[in-house]
Amino acid sequence: MKLAGLIAKPDGSLVRGHVRFADRITALDSVSDAGDDYILPGFVDLQVNGSHGIDVMNASADALATLSRHLAREGTVAWMPTAVTAPIEKIAQVHESIASALENSQRDDSAEAAAILGMHLEGPFISPHRLGAHPTLNLEPRGDAFDRVLAMRALRLLTLAPELPGALDAIRRLAARNVVVSIGHTNATLDEANAGIAAGAQMFTHLFNAMRPLNHRDPGVIAAALTPSPAIPAIIPDSVHVHPAMLRLAVTARGIDGIIIVTDKVAPTKTTNAEKTVRRARATIRDGAARLDDGTLAGSIISMLDGVRIMVDQAGVSIGDAAVMAATNPANLVGAGDRGRIQAGGRADLIVLNQALELKSVFIGGRELS
Repeated sequence: MKLAGLIAKPDGSLVRGHVRFADRITALDSVSDAGDDYILPGFVDLQVNGSHGIDVMNASADALATLSRHLAREGTVAWMPTAVTAPIEKIAQVHESIASALENSQRDDSAEAAAILGMHLEGPFISPHRLGAHPTLNLEPRGDAFDRVLAMRALRLLTLAPELPGALDAIRRLAARNVVVSIGHTNATLDEANAGIAAGAQMFTHLFNAMRPLNHRDPGVIAAALTPSPAIPAIIPDSVHVHPAMLRLAVTARGIDGIIIVTDKVAPTKTTNAEKTVRRARATIRDGAARLDDGTLAGSIISMLDGVRIMVDQAGVSIGDAAVMAATNPANLVGAGDRGRIQAGGRADLIVLNQALELKSVFIGGRELS
């Protein structure tokens, strides 16, 4: 099969030409009259709490498979179901549903669905001072509770606060098991955040949100995130969680290779029900996001493509650069390097946009979604 248009390359540049592929990309040809559609790698979302009425915390394996199909039709070709702070017994139940959905999808590679990459666990090892919408069920990352989490076979990404007792040893143990550690929901000082990076943390969860504020005399964790390091900040570009000026600041500070786009979307997204339990509390969709009764943000309602458009329109990045942030960088971070880039030998997980950045088609493993 062949697609023609402006091809987004892994360095953010665009080249006019053809992408030839079967289940994998076989060749890229430079052709001057190939057309004006954008051909991008499919998006990889590392933080999805729910969407289309499906809440990861209550979803069966079949429901997660249904959500995978919905996400694929938005241009997201791989994702991480994200569990939030809850009793360990509840987290274990959520994990089993995610693990079953992951194993089922690996057995059936013909489904027109986004791949499940594993579980992102966002809590309970977070700061009680930076809960956001999370409940006050916070634990230190050590002892039996942490050992139970560490043993979860589908765990691929874990958000924690590096200032907690036992956190640095926990980061080292998680990294040894090839689990990506993300610094988030944290009241860490600059030194505490840098100690987390030195121990092996590789990401920051929703930069600027649920973090110690940036201050010129107390730089804190945000200064660590904006300083080039092995840890890459993830950001929610929904025009609510982060002001456009701060999106631009983050891109200026870290460059296109140093930002990951996530949605942090929640179950009421893409539904007519504006009120639903989110992160174990009642939330309402209003003013462009999910909010608790007191106005606390409880997640976004955007798709990855919405986030890409906002990065282009409000942060001033090119569509090619936005594709790096939404596909290449997250895929690389979690070791899914055959996704998220258009190059010979890579998976043919591709999306086509018109010049208005409207979705025209999605290909997963070389098959066009109907």
